[in-house]
Amino acid sequence: MKDKIKENRNHPEELERLYRSDRNLFASGFEEVYPDFENSELANFWKIRLAFNQSDGKTKSFQWSDIIILVAACLFTSFLIKYPAIFNNDTFGYFYYLKNAGLIVLSGLSIFAIWTNKIYSNKNIAFIALAFLVPAIYVNLLPSDKNSQSLNLAFIHLPLFLWCIYGLVYTGLDLKDKGKRIEYIKYNGDVLVIGALILIAGGILTGITIGLFSAIDLHIEHFYMDYVAICGLVSAPVVASYIIQNYPALTNKFAPVIANIFSPLVLITLVIYLITIPVSGKNPYCNRDILIIFNLMLLGVMGIIIFSISETSQNKTIRFNQIILFILSIVTIIIDAVALSAIVYRLFALGITPNRLVVLISNLLIFVNLIMIMTDLYKINFRKAEIGKVELTIAKYLPLYLIYTFIIVFSFPLIFGMK
Repeated sequence: MKDKIKENRNHPEELERLYRSDRNLFASGFEEVYPDFENSELANFWKIRLAFNQSDGKTKSFQWSDIIILVAACLFTSFLIKYPAIFNNDTFGYFYYLKNAGLIVLSGLSIFAIWTNKIYSNKNIAFIALAFLVPAIYVNLLPSDKNSQSLNLAFIHLPLFLWCIYGLVYTGLDLKDKGKRIEYIKYNGDVLVIGALILIAGGILTGITIGLFSAIDLHIEHFYMDYVAICGLVSAPVVASYIIQNYPALTNKFAPVIANIFSPLVLITLVIYLITIPVSGKNPYCNRDILIIFNLMLLGVMGIIIFSISETSQNKTIRFNQIILFILSIVTIIIDAVALSAIVYRLFALGITPNRLVVLISNLLIFVNLIMIMTDLYKINFRKAEIGKVELTIAKYLPLYLIYTFIIVFSFPLIFGMK
């Protein structure tokens, strides 16, 4: 490692890749070579950064300002989820939540991210506000038609589009730093893990609370579920963000372990499933439900691969984990290839519809991404490339998902005449 650091001492991007590939080895190697170029500004930067990172695992000092912003974000999210009930407006109903699901969850997260990233300039705040308000106004002006495929696709993809916008907020509106994109991917996995733990704890608390009040003949089930439970549910991601921000040691222990456990289990499940399909007589070419399951499974496995890569830590089992991810990417590519062939078959046999076109585009997008990830994982396992290479590939590909969701949300209802 120290030889690589010496070779790239004037190349910041390469040093960053080396650091991300093995942080502990980089730190020890840097300490050895630092005296050779201690007068360099870049070397002094890394000296300060590595010294600062030694305290990353420690709990940050308690800040009341963080708590106030956390509570404000949770209250705002709770207000949005209960908006129809607060104003006794039942005309919203099903479509209010379908159209605004992404806004409800991600607005609170964005408020907290604006605070933690210190995005204080009026220009940046105005940009973020417009980035959320314009899609929200647009989607709420669209007709509420359950039978329209293009409209339903716009509603479903809007949370994904807003997730990309929230990614910009999380990275401090930095469009160039791919390292921050990698951190955003890792953060999403951490939120899922910590958020799940919060929900489990909340479920236990709910059962205890309702049980205690029932014992004294006070039945609070409806009130508790309608207000406390639902508000707690939508506030969980914001609370998870606060925990990740202020208690990194907790997150760093749970997330990698879960990633390392789930990857082999998912691989085994996928292989068994693929073997079982022909035996069962079912196939995605003739069975629409099987094709839907295929695509949902594909999205889930894709998420697990990306999460596992971002959570790969330097430990004794890293080699095993990288091989598992490589095999898992190959199996997932096979699944995607089958799904793509089934979609193309149905397009030619049954004609073009908004749903079939979106499934085709999304599968092609994921297929290319998986090929790139699989290629990088091959180089990591058999060509001794660094794990940071696949992280950068994922980071570079993220803007394509933003473009994809933008097209589906803002173009498909117009292209297909709201049908």
